[in-house]
Amino acid sequence: MLRALRPLVAVLLFAGCGSDITSGSSPDLVSAPAALADADRAGGTTPREGSVRLSTGVTLRYVEQGRQDGPVVVLLHGYTDSHHTWDLDLPRFSRDFHVYALDQRGHGDSSRPACCYTQQAFAKDVVAFLDAKRVSRAVLMGHSMGSFIAQQVALDFPSRVKGLVLVGSAPTVAGNEVALGLKEVVDLQTDPVDPAFIHEFQAGTFYAPVPASYLDTLVSESSKLPARVWQDTLDGLIAEDHSARLGRVRVPTLIIGGDHDGFFSVEQQRALARAIPGAKYLLYPETGHAPHAERPRRFMSDVQQFLERL
Repeated sequence: MLRALRPLVAVLLFAGCGSDITSGSSPDLVSAPAALADADRAGGTTPREGSVRLSTGVTLRYVEQGRQDGPVVVLLHGYTDSHHTWDLDLPRFSRDFHVYALDQRGHGDSSRPACCYTQQAFAKDVVAFLDAKRVSRAVLMGHSMGSFIAQQVALDFPSRVKGLVLVGSAPTVAGNEVALGLKEVVDLQTDPVDPAFIHEFQAGTFYAPVPASYLDTLVSESSKLPARVWQDTLDGLIAEDHSARLGRVRVPTLIIGGDHDGFFSVEQQRALARAIPGAKYLLYPETGHAPHAERPRRFMSDVQQFLERL
């Protein structure tokens, strides 16, 4: 199996992550416990866990933090991830914001329905979650898959979106060579999904070092998903192409990408910034597909400045 994975891993790692992405020095390298300690010194609190049954029929697990009456920010994780993708960022959020980090359908500890895993289905869950929490409008912050779901909500339910933060994103996944190569391997998976594949998939998203404990958590969370959710979710991502509609987005938008993103090239990232009127685009040097994890200090500083201007 490992031999069969090599072509895919070579594509995912073409940016040159190195043999051990959890080692090395970086001014942004910080463990989750260290980030929590920083938050405690600043008067922060540990996120609260909860679950909610939605009108779409799924039960979503989530964590929340911040002022109950503060501006709402909803965090949407990437493909096969969970709310833990934001572990290095949540402790740095100002407690003036009411932040929800979701486990989306099929992912983390949320329910895994037999159907459906289209971007439209994920987007309807987000709106149903806002309804359940009696939130009229929210800022949506999404990484990779989560960024496309955030785009979908802004297009299909524009009155519910106050702003967008799109991380490791592009105008579409349709036709993306890396996604199509990933699909070839994912389609071969049976339960349980190959642990070596999961580790190489997750490790391949990073260019700058990340904490070993953080990577271990991501691998553990991805391991919760049955093969059918890996397959159906990726199929849904590849099938949807709303790039021609992005000019209709009329909310403040911040796009953050890495110059060594192994999924979406800098040109694809810039195409997204050109497609959304007035979007601000920040390109992080020496950074891969996950700026929020590879550069959490800079990332949260940029996000906070954006949110405070809304």
